[in-house]
Amino acid sequence: MALKSEGFVDIDMSTLESVLGRETLNCKEMNLLEAALNWAAAECIRQDIEPTPQNKRTVLGSALYLIRIPTMTLDEFANGAAQMGILTQQETIDIFFHFTANNKPTLQYPIKPRAGLKSQVCHRFQSCAYRSNQWRYRGRCDSIQFSVDRRIFVVGFGLYGSSNGAADYSVKIELKRLGRVLAENNTQFFSDGSSNTFHVYFDNPIQIEPESFYTASAILDGGELSYFGQEGMSEVAVGQVTFQFQCSSESTNGTGVQGGQIPELIFYGPTHEEH
Repeated sequence: MALKSEGFVDIDMSTLESVLGRETLNCKEMNLLEAALNWAAAECIRQDIEPTPQNKRTVLGSALYLIRIPTMTLDEFANGAAQMGILTQQETIDIFFHFTANNKPTLQYPIKPRAGLKSQVCHRFQSCAYRSNQWRYRGRCDSIQFSVDRRIFVVGFGLYGSSNGAADYSVKIELKRLGRVLAENNTQFFSDGSSNTFHVYFDNPIQIEPESFYTASAILDGGELSYFGQEGMSEVAVGQVTFQFQCSSESTNGTGVQGGQIPELIFYGPTHEEH
């Protein structure tokens, strides 16, 4: 969102370089290249020169080499980056060889993908179980309220699947605050019949402010009996973040603090800086 925002083209060169060089970015290199070219077009206008591909490249200077073009997919490169008129013919040939040849040329662009942000997981149950007559998802809502003591970004939930062999599920996940929907996603997941959780994600991370209750809910459809969590905790510490859980009045399928569904919240949060 920041890369696509209008204000991005107004940042100074050193800020641009620190963004393009950042190891923890979680976006596609193609998006970075497009953002850098938008910035370069604006910079050409600031310098009163034509925003041609060649001039854009000139104003970017060495910042262009912070974009990890060789880590794109071959398709993104061939149909995107290689067509933009920004790379020299020699670079284009060399990067194609990098993708396809055993003997790879030396490139000026980094070839190692960014590490990205590592997500963390809050597990709220100490065990899980299944019974022969219990816990079907019947299109009813499983819901739990939570709060945190540090700002985090929720990226998705871990859910239980079938205890009755492999099964497909359709699921609607939702995150609300004070009754207002902050994010929702309708998706599918395949459960292999094990007691593992299956991760489902929102389209974008959702910022969660401290000291306020949010409601996480999931409505699943799938005929099979499912696993459910037991020995639930009302307080869980993960790294530097403490989660508090409360029952939700929207839960109509039996999920609460003690047991049930939505066993995991997946999030980005503060980590212990490694020194």
